[in-house]
Amino acid sequence: MSERRNAAALARAFRLHVAQTSTAPLGLAIASARGAWITDTKGRRYLDLLAGMGVVNLGHGNPAVIRACQTQLRIHLHVMVYGEYVFETQVRLATRLAALAGPPFESCYFTNSGTEAIEGALKTARKFTGRSGLVGFALGFHGDTFGALSVGGNPVYRDPFLPLLPHATILPWQDEAALRAIDRRTAAVVIEPVQAEGGVRIADPAFLRILRARCREVGALLIFDEVVTGLGRTGTLFGFQQSGVRPDILVLAKALGGGLPLGAFLASRKILSTLTRNPPLAHVTTFGGHPLSCAAALAALEETVTRDIPARAAKSGALLLAGLQSLAARHRIVRAVRGAGMLLAIELATPNATRKFAAGCLARGIIVNWTLHRDTVIRMAPPLTLTRAEITLALATMDEVLGTL
Repeated sequence: MSERRNAAALARAFRLHVAQTSTAPLGLAIASARGAWITDTKGRRYLDLLAGMGVVNLGHGNPAVIRACQTQLRIHLHVMVYGEYVFETQVRLATRLAALAGPPFESCYFTNSGTEAIEGALKTARKFTGRSGLVGFALGFHGDTFGALSVGGNPVYRDPFLPLLPHATILPWQDEAALRAIDRRTAAVVIEPVQAEGGVRIADPAFLRILRARCREVGALLIFDEVVTGLGRTGTLFGFQQSGVRPDILVLAKALGGGLPLGAFLASRKILSTLTRNPPLAHVTTFGGHPLSCAAALAALEETVTRDIPARAAKSGALLLAGLQSLAARHRIVRAVRGAGMLLAIELATPNATRKFAAGCLARGIIVNWTLHRDTVIRMAPPLTLTRAEITLALATMDEVLGTL
C-alpha cells in the first residue's frame, strides 16, 4: 500500500512541479534501465526503441561507461572549462574525435547539448566569414533556442517565437535549383544527413555533393548537424562518411556523451581560432566539456570503435528495415518505411493511426513515438546493440498493433 501511495505522490509531484512539454506525457516512472530495457516502479519491463531519443547507442548502463565515470569521480569534477585548464579526459576525447573524423576536423569545441553546439557553430560561421546569412532546409530540426529555430524548417515551432534571427532562409528539401539562394551573403548552410524529426528523410549523396560545391563556390561554410546521425547510428561512425561529403563544421551530441550531457562542434583550427580573438572568449560555456561527461564519452567512443558498433548497426538496421517492409506489405495502413542503419521510420496513413500505434505498442511493452515534424511518422532510434531476439519481439508486437488499426 505504501508503495502505491508513494507512486501516486510522485506522479502528482511530477505533474505539479516538473514543467510539462506536452499535454499527454508518457508518464513512465523509471526504476532502472539496462541494455535495451527500461523497468518501471511497478516492475514492468519495456523494450526501448527510442534509446533516450538516440542517446544510449550502447544501451542503458553500459559497464565501460559506468567504470569511466566512477574513475573520474575519484579524480575531480568541475574545475574550469572551456579551454583554460588542461584535464586529461577532455584532451583525450578531442584528440580521438579529430583523428576518427579526419581532415578538416582538427579542433573541437565542447558544449552541453546539441542545440548549444548548433548555436556555437552558427556564431563561429558568422564571425569567420563576416557574413550574416544563414540557410536551413524544410522540416530540418536543429534545436529549440533562437538561433537553432531560425534555421529549423517547421513553421509550427518557429512561428510562435517570431521574430527570429534576421537573414535566415529555409530552402525546399533536396531542390537543386533552390541552392542558387546560397550566395556571397551566406555565412553558413546547415543540413542533417538524415532528417530525424523530419520523418527520417535521407539526403541523396548527389544532392549533398552539389550543396558542397555551391558552398565552396560562394565561400559559405557547410555545417552538418550529426546530433542524431553521429557515433554509428546510420551504419558508419559519422553520417558524412556515407556520402563522402565533408562539411566545414561537424556538430555532434546525443550519443556522444555516453548517456551524459555533451555536445561538440568540430572544424579546422583556422575556423575555430576565430573564437579566440576580437574579442577573446568570443564563445564560452561554464559546463561544456565537463570532465565527467568527457570521461563517459571517451569510454563510449572506444566501445563503439573497438566493438565495431557501426557495422552492427548497419546489419541490425537492415534486418529491422526488412521486417518493417514485410509489415508494410501486410498492412495497408502503412504508407512507407525508411531507414539508415538504426534510424528508421514507419509512415502511417493518418495522425490518428500514428497516435494509436504508439499507444498500442506502449501498452504491449514497446516504446516508440512519432516525430516532431511529421505526425504520421513513427521514428525508431533503438540502442545499436539490439539483439536479433529483441528485433523479432519488436516486429511481432508492431505486427499485432498494426492489425488493430
